[in-house]
Amino acid sequence: MDSQDWIDDFLATEPPRSKSLVVTIFGDSIVPHGGMVWLGSLIELLAPFGVNDRLLRTSVFRLAQEGWLGAQRDGRRSSYAITAPAMQRFAHAYRRIYAPLNHRWDGSWTLVINGDGALNAAQRSALRKELLWEGYGAIAPGIMGHPAAEAVVLDELLQRLDIAGKVFVVQGKALRQVCGRPLTDLLASGWDLSEVANAYRHFIRRFAPLAAMLGQPGCEFTPEQAFVMRTLVIHAYRRVQLHDPQLPLELLPAPWPGSQAYELARAIYLAVQGAAEQHIDAALQKEDAAAPAAAAAYFERFGGLN
Repeated sequence: MDSQDWIDDFLATEPPRSKSLVVTIFGDSIVPHGGMVWLGSLIELLAPFGVNDRLLRTSVFRLAQEGWLGAQRDGRRSSYAITAPAMQRFAHAYRRIYAPLNHRWDGSWTLVINGDGALNAAQRSALRKELLWEGYGAIAPGIMGHPAAEAVVLDELLQRLDIAGKVFVVQGKALRQVCGRPLTDLLASGWDLSEVANAYRHFIRRFAPLAAMLGQPGCEFTPEQAFVMRTLVIHAYRRVQLHDPQLPLELLPAPWPGSQAYELARAIYLAVQGAAEQHIDAALQKEDAAAPAAAAAYFERFGGLN
């Protein structure tokens, strides 16, 4: 099996939805190059995935309606860029995807407490939804918690929902002087990791053959094929990883398949990213000769691409 055979088989058996694929390409490929792309370049980038012009236009139109993308016209040409509010969420999501796994835990938990009626029903629902997306678990009625929460991310979330100052946010550890239950017992009641673990295992089964093929001497691929493989591995990994509550590894069952999935995604990304960038640069520069090269932050992905 060569590179194109693997690509054809993947697209035939697990074709990504066009709208979700556009989000992946914006986050993985367009953001490092300034976050803006002309429609002609985007059409060229999506073509190898079987996404035609009409389907792409429908996808970007819906993303614009939902506030993810902003559209501009210059004569007969259209461009799309990630909106400022969406850029924050893109940056946070993709920071999670490319960051090394969290191996250490200091024993503390962050709790978000809402129980005194300061929030209305809509605000409570929105807060719960956003905290679940960030990996928090329901500890008790009105209490959501996480053992490795990022304070900056939580503050941005509360600000975005316009509820800053309306909930209690505390951080604490178990008291050693008191014979209480270990806080690790909260994992069983707050998180069901079985679906995430199974999704990671499926990712490993699907992409391990690709990593093996890329590791063979003499394996060849074009810049376009490299771009497609890079996009597909990030698209599939993103879909699993963003449902992962990002608990510290020492609290997870061993061996945790997320660790192997991360290393697999990293190995494939490193193998193809250079050639993939050639394809991205060429596609962007066809519509804009001054399209910027990838920013320095791009090369920090997966612990360093150089």
